[in-house]
Amino acid sequence: MSDDHDEHGHGDDRPDYDPHTVELPEREPPLRETAPQSDFTMGQVGQGALVAAVGLLLTFGLALALVPF
Repeated sequence: MSDDHDEHGHGDDRPDYDPHTVELPEREPPLRETAPQSDFTMGQVGQGALVAAVGLLLTFGLALALVPF
């Protein structure tokens, strides 16, 4: 095992790092968008609430239906 960490052949396509000559990318990376920060329509909110209600009904409804009283 060597200390240069080049056992996978990456040295050919990666230039040596020089902190004095930093090259910025030609364009900005795309903005990331995560779910809690996204805008939602009322239709999407309603659909999510319906899916949650059906999931809760199935979870607790089946549990209560299978438990004998």
